[in-house]
Amino acid sequence: MPVVDKLRLEEALQDSPQTRSLLSVFEEDAGTLTEYTNQLLQAMQRVYGAQNEMCLATQQLSKQLLAYEKQNFALGKGDEEVISTLQYFSKVVDELNILHTELAKQLADTMVLPIIQFREKDLTEVSTLKDLFSLASNEHDVSMAKYSRLPKKRENEKLKAEVAKEVANARRKQHLSSLQYYCALNALQYRKRIAMLEPILGYTRSQEELDAESEAMRISQQDLLSVGESVYTPDYDAAAPLINRNLIQKAGYLNLRNKTGLVTTTWDRLYFFTQGGNLMCQPRGAVAGGLIQDLDNCSVMAIDCEDRRYCFQITTPTGKPGITLQAESKKEYEEWICAINNISRQIYLTDNPEAVAIRLNQTALQAVTPITSFGKKQDSLSPSQDVKNIEVLNDRKITHEPSSLPESAELIAPGTPIQFDIVLPAMEFLDQNRGGRRTNPFGESEDSRKDDEADSLLNQMFVVRFLGSMAVKSDHTVEVIYEAMRQVLAARAIHNIFRMAESHLLVTSNDLKLIDPQTQVTRASFDLANVTQFAAHQENKRLIGFVVCVSESLGEDSMSTYVFESNTEGEKICYAISLGKEILEARKDPEALAQLMSSMPLTNDGKFMLLNDHSEEDNAVHGDGQEESEA
Repeated sequence: MPVVDKLRLEEALQDSPQTRSLLSVFEEDAGTLTEYTNQLLQAMQRVYGAQNEMCLATQQLSKQLLAYEKQNFALGKGDEEVISTLQYFSKVVDELNILHTELAKQLADTMVLPIIQFREKDLTEVSTLKDLFSLASNEHDVSMAKYSRLPKKRENEKLKAEVAKEVANARRKQHLSSLQYYCALNALQYRKRIAMLEPILGYTRSQEELDAESEAMRISQQDLLSVGESVYTPDYDAAAPLINRNLIQKAGYLNLRNKTGLVTTTWDRLYFFTQGGNLMCQPRGAVAGGLIQDLDNCSVMAIDCEDRRYCFQITTPTGKPGITLQAESKKEYEEWICAINNISRQIYLTDNPEAVAIRLNQTALQAVTPITSFGKKQDSLSPSQDVKNIEVLNDRKITHEPSSLPESAELIAPGTPIQFDIVLPAMEFLDQNRGGRRTNPFGESEDSRKDDEADSLLNQMFVVRFLGSMAVKSDHTVEVIYEAMRQVLAARAIHNIFRMAESHLLVTSNDLKLIDPQTQVTRASFDLANVTQFAAHQENKRLIGFVVCVSESLGEDSMSTYVFESNTEGEKICYAISLGKEILEARKDPEALAQLMSSMPLTNDGKFMLLNDHSEEDNAVHGDGQEESEA
């Protein structure tokens, strides 16, 4: 791995924790250099002081030698020889004093002064720029926190524009200070080679490298500062942002909601990035990021949270609410939701994830324009798709002749609303109209459930997620299910609705039940006799849909299509529903029922049918709590 010897100026604007981590290395190096320079300067000043003291000492010695002649000795006869010798020696000491004086001057000019200039100019500049960068960064954090707290319901355009301008100014100031700080730290790596008195042969080369690098950084800094206002202003193009919906990786700053008490919360601005199927979080001072959420099979949806804008929530595959995040702009908000949704589909595991993401999003956008249904490409229909014309063979395969496919307007009225939540008052109203018993919102009684289970010869459970339902005009063909799937998926993609409520679909010989996996409350129940069509998607095998036809009080039929996503193949659910309807029809004829029962394996107690050759542990619903069929 090559040694990183400079900071990248183009990463200054994003200011990611990775860049901050690398910056801390340069700051540590600058701090070590400052400490060493101070110690080196002290040693040099000590040498210079000693040399200067040597000059003063030799000068004093010379004076003292000459002073012997002026002394009034009582017995001073015969001292002429001593005086002449001392005068000669004084001249030698004076010459030595001149040499020491010149050496002290050279030490001051060539050794001490360059180090002082390096410390006062370069190291002090780096320290000053560090303080300015810290102040600009704090101002930007304060302005971003103020911008994030702007109300969503009572939005004031004037206040929003003022705060956005404040954020832009703070971001521009931080960008400029960071560029200057980065340039100073990069230049310091070259200047310290000169300042630390490298050999004379290396001096010229280091100076040339410094000049070339300084010129390159100056040009790069000018280019980075010539960007438009949209780079600094948050939500600059909120009306029509350019959104990339094909992302399988995303990184940037988000506000994370944390509960600090029963009713109090805090929002922390942290750096998030995706890595494979994981969402990672890295604080500004951390060296590496940590796992905060597994995104595989999770769901994400926009929410209203504390009157803040651009909030979304990630929900775990079990339906438990996960983390709540806030983006700084509409563009970031949309791209984060799309990226998490793409990752939750495990697109990143494919050979060409970018192409798969583009194809899926193009399919969703094309679904806005009315076209023929998904099944138009198929020459024949799959098994168990047309219940009204069922033909039961020994191998239970059903085939149909190709027929002309109706247009989408003949199947579903244009503008039909789509229901994305299965627990709505409309469901209770539907239950009252069809004459059935209204479902207890706190769950049905145990006695009634046991009676239903005792009468059922088939109990098979599947883990499904409700995608949506809508009223339809016809139930004579499975094309209505394909068209409903297309419109539901398109509506979810267009409106960024990615949350899916997980349920347990219990298929019995009497009805279909949607059961809450946590509370075991029955969310919805459909009589099997009212299920007139059911089919699995021919390309996405995990999509399953069925049509429920209910007679209303006025004698008219009300038909609705329900679309689900399953953890298993949809054909397995279709087979279970088909088997349940066969049992329901065979009850009218005891001999046919007995023949059907004899051809089907049962559990050890002779109560439920097995749809595969596995043990009861894979199929029992009420005993061992298994969630998914392996039929």
